[in-house]
Amino acid sequence: MKKQEDTGGLARSERRRRMRTFSAVLLRLALGLSFLSAVADRFGWWGSFGQRNVAWGSFARFVAYTARLNWFLPQAMIPPLAVLATCVELLLGLLLVVGWQTRIAAACSGILLITFGLSMTAALGLEAPLSFSVFSAAGGSLLLATCSSFPYSVDELLGRAATLPEGGRRLA
Repeated sequence: MKKQEDTGGLARSERRRRMRTFSAVLLRLALGLSFLSAVADRFGWWGSFGQRNVAWGSFARFVAYTARLNWFLPQAMIPPLAVLATCVELLLGLLLVVGWQTRIAAACSGILLITFGLSMTAALGLEAPLSFSVFSAAGGSLLLATCSSFPYSVDELLGRAATLPEGGRRLA
């Protein structure tokens, strides 16, 4: 009877390990590709404004949206902020997709998304960031930053993935 329990425990343990691996990879790719998709939309790579599933369709429309969300900033700061946001999202998207400096990229993504969600809330109301799952993505980013390893990533290839053991504490 004891041997059967051990075998069942090992099977459960293996299923949990596989689920952690799948979840970490899925979350990393979903977040990274979402950032890259938003950047692509700003440059019209998904089509023109008005087409299905196109939010901006041009960088000028994105700058206008940036101004709407950041109504409290001087107008002169809006274009540089739009460029900065685009560059940061491009960098974070690439880092997450390839899995390099994943923990830092995930933490920075969480901070960026929380800031974005709060700006959306102040400018458009609470429904907007909730409908676009901004806070869910922020939570996912912060959760990804706590993962003990990053399977199928550059970090794993470079041996950086094991900087946190399973318990989540830094190695001495």
